[in-house]
Order: sequence, then structure tokens, then C-alpha cells
Amino acid sequence: MKKAVLFFPVILLLITLSGFNNAQPAKPSPFEIGNGLKQALELATTKSTDQLSQVDGFFANAAVKILFPPQAQKAEKTLRKFGFNKLCDNVILSLNRAAEDAAKQARPIFISAIRQMSLKDVTNILLGGQDAATQYFKQTTTGQLTVSFKPVIQTSLNKTGATRYYGDAVNQYNQIPFVRKMNPDISEYVTQKAIDGLFYQIALEELNIRKNVGARSTPLLQKIFSFADKNQKL
Repeated sequence: MKKAVLFFPVILLLITLSGFNNAQPAKPSPFEIGNGLKQALELATTKSTDQLSQVDGFFANAAVKILFPPQAQKAEKTLRKFGFNKLCDNVILSLNRAAEDAAKQARPIFISAIRQMSLKDVTNILLGGQDAATQYFKQTTTGQLTVSFKPVIQTSLNKTGATRYYGDAVNQYNQIPFVRKMNPDISEYVTQKAIDGLFYQIALEELNIRKNVGARSTPLLQKIFSFADKNQKL
């Protein structure tokens, strides 16, 4: 009889523990969603800007590497045909060095945008598409990035020699008879390509956090993205 009395509490305990193990994770509070998503975005943007601002961050990354502008690619081929390979290589390297130098300025702009997000913004991003955060950044930071990047890019172009190299390449090309003359100003093009590269890298980091459970490095990130995973499957 004593064995039976002891047996039933054990069974009840096992059932209770099993219920806890199978329970759905608690829904995150609005406060947790806000803090968790902002934490994720700060990690993603910091990692992206750190990667791209390193030496070869742009130059060695085929996805964001800056080449001659489309309208100048014919000129590049012509110059290489006439033996100006080194000059063309110097142009490409210096354009990417300028973008890497400017990328350092992007981080505080993104962090400011993240901290100004409303609860509606973060909820829409959390439960949105795979690049919802990246699209939000494009809408809210492109103007500020462009304004901030232009003088930095111009300084970087001068510092890395891109202004001189590209100007030399254009001047050499413009001396070829019967070609359509080109504008040696390259700053606007590099500014846009640098911004495009940042958004591309951020999109990769965002996708990694959404798809890779191992990238959710804190309990809060695990909680809110588990909630997002569940709701996106419904």
C-alpha cells in the first residue's frame, strides 16, 4: 500500500515536468521585442560596418567590390588595350579603399536610427520579411548616409589617390581621338556604391540572425526570434 501511495506522486511529478518541457515558449512582452530587436540590429550593423571598414573589406569582397562606373567600362577596356593596366588597377583599388575608409562613419548613423525606432517599427520588422530591417534602414538612413558620406568619400578619394588615378585615367582616355569625352568626377558614384555595399552586408547579417539559431547569441534574441519563427509559420 505504501508503494502505491508513493507511486502516484511520482507519476504526477513526471506528468507535470513533461508538461513544462512541452510548453510553448512564453510570448515576449512589447518591451522585450523592442529591446531584443534593437540588440539584434546593433549587432548586425556593427558587424557589417566593422567588416567593410577593414582593409580589403570592399576590395576583396566580390559582392560589393567597386569597379569602374558602367559608363566608364568601355573607357577601361580601351585604356587596358593601350597598355594602361596598372593605371586601371590603381583606380579600382583606390575607389575601394575610399569606400572602406568611409564605412567607418556609418555605424553611428545606423545606431541612431535603431534607437529612434517605435514599438510599431520593431514589431513590423520582427514579423516582416527576411530583409525587413534592411528595407527600414534604406528608408530611414539613405538620405543621412548620403549627406554624411559625400564629404568623407571625397576626402577618402583624395587620401587614397583615387581622385588622381581616376582623373589620370579619364584624361588619358579623353586624349584618344574620336572618343566621347568623360567627366573625371567620381565621388557621387563611389558614395552610392559604398552605401549599396553597406545595405548588402546588413541584409546578409539580418538573414543570418533570422535563419541561424546559433547566431542568436543572447537569451533575449533567442526568445524573440523563436516567437517570430512561430508566427511566420502560421
